[in-house]
Formats: sequence, C-alpha cells, structure tokens
Amino acid sequence: MKSRLVWLVVLLCLVAFQNDSCSANTQKTKEARETIKTGAERTEDYFPLLEHRRIAVAGNHTSMLGATHLVDTLLRAGFDLVKVFSPEHGFRGDAAAGEWVDSTVDKQTGLPIVSLYGSNRRPAPSHLHDIDVIVFDIQDVGVRFYTYISTMTYIMEEAARQKIPVIILDRPNPLRHYIDGPVLEPAYSSFVGLHPVPVVHGMTIGEYALMVNGEGWLGDGLTCNVTVIPVENYHSGIRYSLPLQPSPNLPNMHAIYLYPSLCFFEGTQISLGRGTDKPFQVYGHPAFKDKGFDYVFTPLSVKAAPNPPQLGNRCYGRDLSTIPLEVLECMGEIQLDYLIEAYKMYADKDSFFNSFFERLAGTSQLRQQLKDGKSAELIRESWKPGIESYKSIRSQYLLYPDDD
Repeated sequence: MKSRLVWLVVLLCLVAFQNDSCSANTQKTKEARETIKTGAERTEDYFPLLEHRRIAVAGNHTSMLGATHLVDTLLRAGFDLVKVFSPEHGFRGDAAAGEWVDSTVDKQTGLPIVSLYGSNRRPAPSHLHDIDVIVFDIQDVGVRFYTYISTMTYIMEEAARQKIPVIILDRPNPLRHYIDGPVLEPAYSSFVGLHPVPVVHGMTIGEYALMVNGEGWLGDGLTCNVTVIPVENYHSGIRYSLPLQPSPNLPNMHAIYLYPSLCFFEGTQISLGRGTDKPFQVYGHPAFKDKGFDYVFTPLSVKAAPNPPQLGNRCYGRDLSTIPLEVLECMGEIQLDYLIEAYKMYADKDSFFNSFFERLAGTSQLRQQLKDGKSAELIRESWKPGIESYKSIRSQYLLYPDDD
C-alpha cells in the first residue's frame, strides 16, 4: 500500500514542477553543470594572493579541483603550505556526526591537521602564529544547523584577532533557491546555529561570510579581512548536484534536499534513518507499528552512525527516497507535515522532544506550536516576518543573481 502522506506530497510537488520557471531551471541545471567554475578552480584569481606567504587550508574531502585535492594542487604549485584546519567529520570526511576528531598528521602529505571538532572548535593563537593567510574551501549545503558555517565563523573571528586574511573559495549552494524556517533567536545560539538566520538561508558560503563580517556577527567590533573568489556562471536558479557527498550521512541529493525537513527529528525520539542505507531519507519509530505506516527499517551501528537513535529497534514509518529527484529539486519550502504527523502519532507526548530540539529550531515557539496542534500553514505564517527582515539583510551581500 502506498503511503497516503508521501503521495500527497508528491502530488503537490508535481503540480509545482509544472511551473514553467521550475522546469526551465531544471534544464538550465543540466547545461550549467558544464559551465560552472568553482572558486577553487579559479586558480588564476587566488594564486597571486598566496605568493611568498605561509598558508593554512581550512578544508576537507570536498576541497577538490576536479580529481585533485586543493592541498595537493597548492603543494604541486610550490606554495608554502604549513597546516590544515579540519571541520566536523574530519579532513577526509569519514568521521560520524558529532564524533570527536583528534588533531593528527595527514598520512598522504605529512601536513599537521588541526581539528576544529575536537578539543578546539576554533583556532588557538598558537595555531595561527606561523601562518600569513588562511584559504577556506569546504562544500556547504545552505542549512543553518550544518556546522561548516560555524567553523568558518570561528576561523574568521580568530583570524581577525590576529590580523590574518582569509580567502574563501566559494562553491554553489544546492539549496540556494529558497529561504525558509524560523529565524534563530539569540538565546538559542550554539554551534548548530550561531546567527539570526532562517534554517534554510539561501546563501553560498562566500556570501554568508560577507554577511557575518558586514553585520558585525564576529563580535567585539572585529572585522575579518575576507576575500571571496566567486563561482563563475552561477545563479540561484541552478539546481547544483554535489559531485561528492558533503558528510557521511548526506550520501546523495535526495538526502540533501530532505535534510532541512528531517533534521528536526534529531531533537525528538524519532529515527531519521541514521544507521541505515537511507539516512535523511526515511523516518520512523517502533511505536508506530500498527499505525498504518508501510515502511519498516532497523537502525544498525555503522561507521557513519555508530550509535544511531533507535539502534537495533524495528521502526515503522515513511520512505521518502521514492520521491522523484526532480520533484525534490522543485520543493521551495521545509516540509512540516512529516514532523506534525510524527508528533500526532506518538502517544507519549511528554517524551517526544529532547533538549536538542530548541537548538535546531532556534526558537522555543516551534515546540509549542506542535503541542498546540497548529497546522503547517499557520506555523509557516509565523515565520514570515522574520524571513522578510532577514531577506533585506541578505540582499546586501549577494554575489550571484537570485533569478536568471
């Protein structure tokens, strides 16, 4: 039996897909993949900025120029590369979400790797005393609680204190085509959300850096000397497919498109597929047995998720991986129906949420709205004033057209 909710979502999105602009953008995506040139690939624009300087690279497995890693490219070009700063998931991108990552030495290059997801979340002065410039090149996914933008902010902050310039090699944002979600309130600022932006912020990582700098979000009156090397031939109409998975539990574009909607489940008792072959593409719970759900899965301990929620428990829920990719590409909002339905179905309402939920939502309002039985439309309506205010700020820092 087909899931009524899934096919309702599919039907609504298929209608959206008939929209001429969405169909045109999908076609332009296919054409643009051959013409886009990432900031890292524009070596003629940033190589001159690195001459006779001691360099640190903030990067991971996504820091690629075609088939060659940025670190290897710089070393082969003869630059004085001193060290690497690595974010969550480590330099090679294989550490699980939230897994402590130790500083180490890269076996392939012999370079010291300073982990910024272990004992340090930001570079210490001792990590910066022997460098003249930081090159930041990490593929982001455009969602507030994805921690790469927090790592970038902390790097910018400490670089500003030490008067070290930062060069950001920009990359496309696969979710730049829409803005949605509650704007974070200062009381809920954390590493999974530092700034007053919506869940889906609609900016590339380079644009985001300019906003952090320009809005004074580094604090203490700090301003970082930032240079962004933009992406060529890019605009928000392009649905950019990432050539590499950005982290272990976002293995494909289905997961990336569903991530903003399903990540709220990290703040609940519901499994979102960690420990399965469909992370961020399914959701469910053992208590949903006999509730009419047609998909069954059991989270296991795997490298990408050693201790996932509902480990070893048979879960009943939804398989969203069957939604056609072209439908997901045209979704222009967070899908709240998944969260609303799961809360309604969960019998023990008092235990549904955990303390992480507010940090993900960036507000206490969403939990209360779910408890009050608010519809997706009413919840979304409450986001509009914050989103509109944010858009006016965002518009000052855009490097690429919103439409083509």
